Amino acid sequence: MYSIVESSDPRTFGKIGIGGRGDDVYTVHYRELAAVVSHTPLVVYDPTRENALAHEHVNEVLIEAGFTPVPMSFGTIFKTEKDALEFLKDTYDALRDVLERMKNKLEYGLKVNWDRDAVLREIEASNEEIARLKAEITSDQQRSTYFARMQLGRLVEQALSERSDQYVRDIYDELRDAAIASRSNKVIGDKMIMNAAFLVARDQAEDFDRKVQEVAKRHEGKLAFRYTGPWPPYNFVTIRLQLERSAGV
Repeated sequence: MYSIVESSDPRTFGKIGIGGRGDDVYTVHYRELAAVVSHTPLVVYDPTRENALAHEHVNEVLIEAGFTPVPMSFGTIFKTEKDALEFLKDTYDALRDVLERMKNKLEYGLKVNWDRDAVLREIEASNEEIARLKAEITSDQQRSTYFARMQLGRLVEQALSERSDQYVRDIYDELRDAAIASRSNKVIGDKMIMNAAFLVARDQAEDFDRKVQEVAKRHEGKLAFRYTGPWPPYNFVTIRLQLERSAGV
């Protein structure tokens, strides 16, 4: 099971099921809810790149078809189609609520890396105290004190931290009006200063995209933007569904 969508009419989406066997992806219905599924052997799928991309591709196809999928966890498998139907019945109210709240909303990801050296050069050019200490240490390395070097290091790290925070605040401020909500995720590595997800109304997607491009251009040379989407609202669906053993999961 890849995701849940709102649809009363049976749909098929092609032979794009996970596992490389060419299984059809289709819908299983209960009232106006539909689970998007494909047949598969009863195996545990490792989250390899190939498998993850296959799972994600199904949701991409759904978005292109105009649906707003509520994603299921990777590797969710039911023994029979009847079990999948029972799952829809048992969780109908919770799923209906999430679908209503997420209707016509999509997620976009934004990761921002910085060129630390370029930013540092800019800081040194504008911060008199850092420039003075650096010049003092550079011009007379033999007489420069350990204290002066430590002081310079602290000032540099503080200035870099403040500049990073300012960049992130500015980016959020630029994008806030075009997004319904945002979520900050943990940054990865030393170069990344921002790792965020934005929930955007489908009819505001072009405006959001334009603003991302504008802010990226404004910071060109210092910040590198990696912008992805649209995705299902992974970071904004907090529903926790109890999958009972009796349901055959």
